[in-house]
Amino acid sequence: MFNKKNSNKNGYMLEGKYKRHGYDWWWHSFTGYCEKEERQFFIEYFIINPKVSKDKPTFGRLGEKPSYVMLKCGSWGSGKSQLHKFYPVSSVEIKKAPYVLKGEDFYASDTLIKGDVKITDSKNHPEWMCDDGEMSFELKIDKNIAFNVGYGTSPLLRKMKAFEMYWHAEGMKSYYDGYVIYNGKKYIVSPETSNGYADKNWGKNFTSPWIWLSSNNIINRQNGEKLNNTVFDIGGGRPKVFFVPLKNKLLSALYVEGKEYEFNFSKFWRRNKTKFDCKIERDILIWDITQKANKYVMETHMECNINDMLFVNYESPDGKKRYNHLYNGGNAHGNIKLYKLMSKKKVLIHDLDVINAGAEYGVYDN
Repeated sequence: MFNKKNSNKNGYMLEGKYKRHGYDWWWHSFTGYCEKEERQFFIEYFIINPKVSKDKPTFGRLGEKPSYVMLKCGSWGSGKSQLHKFYPVSSVEIKKAPYVLKGEDFYASDTLIKGDVKITDSKNHPEWMCDDGEMSFELKIDKNIAFNVGYGTSPLLRKMKAFEMYWHAEGMKSYYDGYVIYNGKKYIVSPETSNGYADKNWGKNFTSPWIWLSSNNIINRQNGEKLNNTVFDIGGGRPKVFFVPLKNKLLSALYVEGKEYEFNFSKFWRRNKTKFDCKIERDILIWDITQKANKYVMETHMECNINDMLFVNYESPDGKKRYNHLYNGGNAHGNIKLYKLMSKKKVLIHDLDVINAGAEYGVYDN
């Protein structure tokens, strides 16, 4: 069972070695409306190397050990942007679990996020890794369905810092309620149409390749019915455990109207097998993923126009920027087919069309 919320796993993780060489972030994505216009937004709270914090943020791209709290926000599609605002870690009040972050002009917890960002001089500050623009927001959150990956984020493996990158989705289906003001235009975010998603990552480095796909705006292709209690989430790529890379390993959950299907490499007794291919054809980024676990097979085909996507930017704790082409979007669409193996034959049990999907893919540049 993966639908298990856990405030400790969703809490602040920068303890031990991670204080000087680690990152932690909480990610949110959702849909807002301005009259008939629909727009997908993202918000992230990112902390890196808190123990080396000075009285101002320090950046790897300026030759220093990076240390800051970063409020990242923006939108995809036409008029897309990625906005970054930085704060000294020492200026931010942090509560571990249930987590709370409180800064001069932002707030974040499991149930509420607020912030105000205005960037006007990004071209003269490449260390900011962002665009110019404005975004303010206040949103209540109701995290409805979780993807708790289980053993891979257990207390023992967290304490041992076994994985290079950890993942927990406290609200892979979440309801957001509030507003966003984006470049002067106000968007209303309503629970029933927010298509909301919330997760977190932490660790000492990132994975390469990096894959993420998720949506809860899903339609039953067989009868055209909108499925209001259905969500999927796929993440991973090439995780490292005690510095050993594991090729073609993804963590995946499919929740269909109350029933769970999981494809999780850390649960080895399920005999998980994964194949994936990601490529660009005619300005379209394509994901093809096939996963098998015991008696089920899931085939996922997703597409996203790269002109709608951003190259999302991060520094690693050592100060290097390993990703310059990490595609990130919120307008992906595609199809998921779930089969049950019966007498060595695949029997189709779910045929799902997906829209408004969060999507990510990239490999290290260096």
